[in-house]
Amino acid sequence: MDEEYDVIVLGTGLTECILSGLLSVEGKKVLHMDRNDYYGGDSASLNLTQLYRKFRPDQAPPAELGRDRDYAVDLIPKFIIASGELTKILVHTDVTRYLEFKQIAGSFVYRDGKISKVPSTELEAVRSPLMGLFEKRRAKKFFEFLQGWKDNDPATHQGKHTTIIYMKTVYEKFGLEAGTQDFIGHAMALYLDDDYINKPARPTYDRIILYTSSMARYGKSPYIYPLYGLGELPQSFARLSAIYGGTYMLDKQIDKIVTDSDGKFVGVTSGGETVKAKQVIGDPSYFGAGSEKESGSLQVIEVGKVVRAICLLRHPIPGTDDSDSVQLVIPQNQVGRRNDIYIAMVSSTHNVCAKDIYVAIVSTIVETDRPELEIVPGLNLLGPIHEKFVSISPLYEPTSDGKQDNIFITRSYDATSHFETVVEDVQDVWQRVTGSPLVLKKREVDVQQ
Repeated sequence: MDEEYDVIVLGTGLTECILSGLLSVEGKKVLHMDRNDYYGGDSASLNLTQLYRKFRPDQAPPAELGRDRDYAVDLIPKFIIASGELTKILVHTDVTRYLEFKQIAGSFVYRDGKISKVPSTELEAVRSPLMGLFEKRRAKKFFEFLQGWKDNDPATHQGKHTTIIYMKTVYEKFGLEAGTQDFIGHAMALYLDDDYINKPARPTYDRIILYTSSMARYGKSPYIYPLYGLGELPQSFARLSAIYGGTYMLDKQIDKIVTDSDGKFVGVTSGGETVKAKQVIGDPSYFGAGSEKESGSLQVIEVGKVVRAICLLRHPIPGTDDSDSVQLVIPQNQVGRRNDIYIAMVSSTHNVCAKDIYVAIVSTIVETDRPELEIVPGLNLLGPIHEKFVSISPLYEPTSDGKQDNIFITRSYDATSHFETVVEDVQDVWQRVTGSPLVLKKREVDVQQ
């Protein structure tokens, strides 16, 4: 390993694989390493044997669950927003040629003790039990206002200047009830908590428009999902990197991150050999996530925890019209919490499990010292659970921007139900590594209905 590279990337999570793919396309000489013998890191999809090895090392998978190779169970439950930033990157890089996508059948919200579908057509909106007749009229005016908004035409602003006015004031001006605010802010704008209400309204407008435009793109729901699981995403970007000269090494233990006397990055030592590069990018686990450096300073800090329960079911989620895949949001106010609970469910139609099995993942940000109890409101909506695998994952962020030492650390995968924050991290790291913003071209993506 005496070659020198422009960039070494550590960990094959989605964030790292997107970056290595994009950097390779730009002509950078990239070496990508992972301590695991599979792609994906924290964002991998596991077969049945791998799933049991991770969560129940002393137990073999029961034969009744079917064949090992039928499974690709995601560790991180996220869907792709059809008109979102990840779709733009997939299309821009032509990574879509390695993937097939299927639509998620429905988007649902929990309100007043019941599961209701988030309307995807005007007819569904008229029939929806989420609002009464008069509230529907007020909500219609709100959505018409959003659809008619033009940045450069003050006449469309109705005095609601988005960079100054808070979202709370906008809701009040349209007279929207608390339950409707819950629905808009959490099931459409997809906020995890209510902090957004006391912030400028513009980001919320943009999120709602993204949701509605994604819903309009394919109908039914705003989400798409890759066949064979989310683990296909990092692998596809790894292929892109390899096509453009990127080198991959799996099952390589990283012994040391080598720096010079000024603390600047020099290279990476693995198996007694050191490979040199100008810069390194990696996930927090390669930079002492939670543990101190020899110098005593921390490179990453813990900013919270996420609890996730992977549940194998033998039936669709009750109350979701027998949908083969769903996104179900439980807004925090409905269950007396600060953060929402998310349920993401996929099934054999997505080639991620055996026939007649459904994989539902319940997740939320940890608020107490008893995380498993916090997801009980979500677990209770699933009906009988055949198997359950619970994990509690710390969320890490880097303590510096990496410009001084050429060490660029990515963030942990958060509790959001989509990939928008992952792409924000990609864009942020890209800007710091290259010194210029990430610019993408527009094309289209094919989706199975």
